[in-house]
Amino acid sequence: MKKVFISCIAIVCTVMGLQSQNVVWQPETIKALTSEWTGERTSDGRPKVSDELLERLKTLSMEEVWGNLKRNGYSNQFENFASTYENGWEILHPDQVMTGRVVTAQFMPFRKDFDTYIQKQAEKEGTKTPVTNYAPIIKLMDGDVYVADSYGKMIDGTLIGDNLGNAIYKAGKRGVIFNGSVRDVEGLSQIEGFNAWIRGSDPSAIKEMMIESVNGPIRIGRVTVLPGDVVLAKSTGVSFIPAHLVQQVVISGEYTALRDEFNRFCMSTNKYEYVNERFVVDDAVFEKDFKEWLNKYPNLPMPKKELDAFLKEREEKRSGN
Repeated sequence: MKKVFISCIAIVCTVMGLQSQNVVWQPETIKALTSEWTGERTSDGRPKVSDELLERLKTLSMEEVWGNLKRNGYSNQFENFASTYENGWEILHPDQVMTGRVVTAQFMPFRKDFDTYIQKQAEKEGTKTPVTNYAPIIKLMDGDVYVADSYGKMIDGTLIGDNLGNAIYKAGKRGVIFNGSVRDVEGLSQIEGFNAWIRGSDPSAIKEMMIESVNGPIRIGRVTVLPGDVVLAKSTGVSFIPAHLVQQVVISGEYTALRDEFNRFCMSTNKYEYVNERFVVDDAVFEKDFKEWLNKYPNLPMPKKELDAFLKEREEKRSGN
């Protein structure tokens, strides 16, 4: 028992030691943090979910995403836009859906001695310029969304204006999600393709703030966000999906949407008798008719091969095999 206790202390100290040396979290640390992902990764170690899945994710409802995540044990991955803070949320273009791979940043109130430590650590990691609010932006790649926790600061808490907004869009082709504020909203709104989910805006410039880490875990509302998570941002809120669950979430959501569409088709055509909110039909007959309907469905949202594999796995689970 004593040896186990000593080993646990050694592991904790090792992890703390690794984290203390990462202003910008290093690839090996990010890989360990997101170890359940087995696919391709970006050069900085983050999971690289495919562009195809990012595009397909846009069509899913938040309820479909939330339900799948909850079934997999992830109950805290959605932040709604009710006013849980003093300022609630604002969206630059509410009619536009955004998906992407997450780059994270943690901001804190400026403290001189801590900032000195941060700058020295950054020098040790090879950073040639002081760590500022530009540090996360230079990490962005195509398909990335910049997500930052700046503790909801409004006045003197504006993380970007339209100049940095242009730089963000040029690098990631997406936008930002900030637990904090921005400035130059009119200029930001004119950047074609750029979108922002923010706590608010203010004309002041950023002041008395410091960046504590880039690509480490952060909190957005009631969600813990990891680098490489995939975000689905809509007018109702934002979901942060662990990378290793994205494919399952997407195919499951697409299947649910198809099944709902088939149900509506059956009701509109009176295919089966409908009593007490249920179709009066044998389950085997219903499933057979549904598969025939799927086989004739034009432009399935997923590759047919992927759908067949999903249906086979679903049937095996239902039969207990």
